[in-house]
Amino acid sequence: MAGGPRPGQVTSEQALSLIPYFSCVRLLADQVSSLPVHAFIEIGDKRVRTDLALLDSPAVIGTNVQWVRQLVISLAMRGNAYGLVTLRDEGGYPVAIEWLNPDEVFVDELKPTLPVYYWQGQVVPRENIVHIAWFVLPGKVVGLSPVSAFANSIGVGLQATQYGSSWFEAGGTPPGTFKNTQVEVTGTQARDISESLASAIRGRRPIVYGKDWDYNSLRVSPEESQFIETMKMNATQIAAIFGIPPEMVGGEAGGGLTYNTVEGNGLNLLKFVLRPWLVLIESALSEVLPPSVVVQFNADAVVRADIKTRYQAHALGISSGFLTPNEARAFEDLPPLPGGDELRAPIKLNLNQESPSD
Repeated sequence: MAGGPRPGQVTSEQALSLIPYFSCVRLLADQVSSLPVHAFIEIGDKRVRTDLALLDSPAVIGTNVQWVRQLVISLAMRGNAYGLVTLRDEGGYPVAIEWLNPDEVFVDELKPTLPVYYWQGQVVPRENIVHIAWFVLPGKVVGLSPVSAFANSIGVGLQATQYGSSWFEAGGTPPGTFKNTQVEVTGTQARDISESLASAIRGRRPIVYGKDWDYNSLRVSPEESQFIETMKMNATQIAAIFGIPPEMVGGEAGGGLTYNTVEGNGLNLLKFVLRPWLVLIESALSEVLPPSVVVQFNADAVVRADIKTRYQAHALGISSGFLTPNEARAFEDLPPLPGGDELRAPIKLNLNQESPSD
């Protein structure tokens, strides 16, 4: 059986209290759900965009953006997303899918080719479950849960967070020393003096010194307790689980290639972080639709260039004869122009030609 966490394991709720882990889940969910998703009908070598009820209103509560967000959160937190088909069209294909709490779903995968799904203890017909798994080992049906698989790494971060909290609440180390070089005090007297001093400090009242008392404040940074360094290391490890640049979630920046432009950063994020998730979701949703229908995210928003670069690209596309003026205008949310749907004859450019001298 596979599904919810076993006793003693780090739970999803506990993991989300760890800032780097929450940041990774949020980044993936925000980025993927913010992308437009469309359906296309494949007719020969052409793809024609079509309306699809499953993408327009897929659930009873919430929008399609929230629907995709729930899907990604389930995948990122538990390694699996389980959808219950609640409505079908005349052809028997899903038009509504409700994502279930993955901790309420158990899968009997003793026979990987014939898994049995249980939701809240009841068997659900396999055809009514849409199961998307993130990282699946051979011979398995249920995807690997990041929380379970990397419980030790996540647990270290949780322990560091709890330690840091108690460190600050308790003052970490004694805030200072109060020393008398002339008189030896008993334990009872030392406690009384300490309480009086602490009370004066908390109340921001003047401290009255007797003979030869010397107060020294102790300053111990969190780095000296290894708190911040431990959190940075853990953030880097958690980012590595999801393939996210660690500096985006509070970890240490790597020594790899970095980009100085919005477009470059967007392209890097799309290629190395988002693309595998997009392909996984696209293929899984397309699988439950008619054979000629495919689902595809529009990732252009991630790599949207600055206005000058976009206009240069539009001009090149129009002059090369593969983009119409109205298609270019549509990219910029501009209304079409009369006669703008016609492709122009490609203009041959001689890149080696020198400009004429003045």
